[in-house]
Amino acid sequence: MNTNSRRSFLRGAAAAGAALFTAPALLRGRSRTALLPDADKPFRLAYAPSIGMFRELCGSDDPLDNLQFIYDKGFRAVFDNGLPGRPAAEQERIASAIQRLGLMMGPWVLHADFSNSSFVLPHREVRDFLTVKMEEGIDIAKRTGFKMALVVPGRYDEKLHPDLQRANVIDNLRYCADLTEPEGIILVLEPLNTLRDHPGLWLTQMPQAYQVCKAVDSPAVKIVDDIYHQQITEGNLIPNIEACWDQIAAFHVGDNPGRNEPTTGEINYRNIFSYLHSRDYQGVICMEHGRSIKGPEGVKKVIEAYRECDPF
Repeated sequence: MNTNSRRSFLRGAAAAGAALFTAPALLRGRSRTALLPDADKPFRLAYAPSIGMFRELCGSDDPLDNLQFIYDKGFRAVFDNGLPGRPAAEQERIASAIQRLGLMMGPWVLHADFSNSSFVLPHREVRDFLTVKMEEGIDIAKRTGFKMALVVPGRYDEKLHPDLQRANVIDNLRYCADLTEPEGIILVLEPLNTLRDHPGLWLTQMPQAYQVCKAVDSPAVKIVDDIYHQQITEGNLIPNIEACWDQIAAFHVGDNPGRNEPTTGEINYRNIFSYLHSRDYQGVICMEHGRSIKGPEGVKKVIEAYRECDPF
C-alpha cells in the first residue's frame, strides 16, 4: 500500500470509528420506540402492567385512567396484586372498566404470608384459616369476575419431615380446591427464590410445584411461573416451562439482576416470549417488576423494552 493509499485508508477508518462512537450517543437522545413501527399497536402476547405502573406518564392516580392508558399503549391485560385490599366499590369500578376495554386480568394475591408456616402443617387451625381465606377469594371473584388467585404455601417447618410437609401441602390444597373449583376459581402456586428475596419458603422450584399440582389433580390448582424467581433458583427456563406446560396458568416476568424490565439483565426475554407464542399461549404475562429509571422516562423505557421483545 503506497503512502497516499495508506492515508486514505486511515482517514476512512477514523471516520468509521467516529461514527461507531457517535451513533449510540445520538440514539441515546431519541426514544427507542421511535425506531420501532406501530409503537401503540396491540402486543402479540398479553403482557400485563400492574394498575398504576404507568401513572407518571398517565398523569393520574385514578385506576380507570390508568387502565385506559394501558389499553391505548397496546397492552391487552393487567394485574393487580393488591385487589383484595381495595374497597368493594373500587373493585367493582375496576372490573367494569376492564370488561369495557376487553382486558384480561392476571392473578391477584389471595394468600402470601412469608413469615409463617401454613400449608405444610396438618393442624385444624390451618384448615379454619384456609376456609376463611377461600371464602374471601370466592366473594372477590363473584364481585369482579376475576377468577385467578395467587397462593404462596408459606414457610417450611424445620421440625417436620419434608415428605410429611409435602403431603400436608397436597391435602390442604385439595381442601381449598373443593371450595374454589365449583366457583370456577383457579388457585395458582408461585415458586419463589430463597437465595435473595424469600429465604425459608417451602415452594421454590418448578418441578416441585408441578409434582404438587399433579398430586392435587384439580383444574383449580395450577402454577404461576415467575421467570425472575426461577432464573435465580434453577435457571433452565424454557425446558422447565416445556416440562411443566400442562400445569402452568400464568407467568410473572422481571429481569435478573435487579428485577426490572426486560433488556436490563441477563434473561433473554425475546426468546422466552417467542417460545410462548410458538406454543400459542393465550394467558397473561404479569409485568411484576420495577423500573430501571424513575419517573416518566422510566415508564417510557418499560414500554419500549416490551416493544423490543415483542417482534419475534
